[in-house]
Amino acid sequence: MASVRIVTDSSCDLPQEVADQHGISIVPLSIRFGDEEFTDREELSTDEFWAKCRATDLLPETAAPSPGRFEQTFRALAAEGATSIITINLSSGLSATIEAARNAQRAVAEDLDVRIIDSQTVSVGVGALAVLAAEAAEAGKSADEIEELVNDVAGRTRVHAALDTLENLKKGGRIGGAQSMLGSLLSIKPLIEVRNGVVEPNGKQRTRSRALDHLVKLVTEEADNIERLAVLHAACDDVDALVDRLKPLVDGEILVGQIGPVVGAHAGIGTIGVTFQVAAKS
Repeated sequence: MASVRIVTDSSCDLPQEVADQHGISIVPLSIRFGDEEFTDREELSTDEFWAKCRATDLLPETAAPSPGRFEQTFRALAAEGATSIITINLSSGLSATIEAARNAQRAVAEDLDVRIIDSQTVSVGVGALAVLAAEAAEAGKSADEIEELVNDVAGRTRVHAALDTLENLKKGGRIGGAQSMLGSLLSIKPLIEVRNGVVEPNGKQRTRSRALDHLVKLVTEEADNIERLAVLHAACDDVDALVDRLKPLVDGEILVGQIGPVVGAHAGIGTIGVTFQVAAKS
């Protein structure tokens, strides 16, 4: 019987218990603070990352995994009985991670069926696709069916977030059209969305409470079409309050993922957002 296993990278911001529950393997990126380098999730937890961010003025930098790290994961899963592997990666428009995965795919091509999917999204948007794929695998779907499903749903995945500052995105060069939003960085809460695999400005609000109102309004307007609503946050003490406001709007559980180093290095502390999949048009 075919065994399909799911791999993603540490940009997925999935709680470890969720990844473990679904047998999802997470290949880590690396984080640098000046001359110090850490392997995400292994040498630096998300809580430790945000503690370091609070304690230093250094802008953290991220680096894609080596192809060898992906190959190691692929071969380990094959040794456990995997006959096919679906790998769902951070948007190719934001990272070279998917290229490392593709190089590893070529290295194992004679021995193992590996499919690489560009999520075209970030953070829990990636994580939710990995969970979707794992659930499909658990239900006995074939690699072809899972690949088709994830590619379809990736195109219907939305990520919206409110930042506390644009400083990290501006310094890291990860936002298009940011100049039009800069204004007074202290007095506005920039809104962003991930569109076509890249981060784009999506307006601004004067206060955090208004920014949160905006996120709730987005979900309210799409509520009838939303599948798999999740909340992402960067060490935010108001995340539970946001989740409580969203619960009455949708059916099912709301996944909450803390933004880790990969996305957090660019988005900055205090970022909070929502990700969901919109229903396919009939």
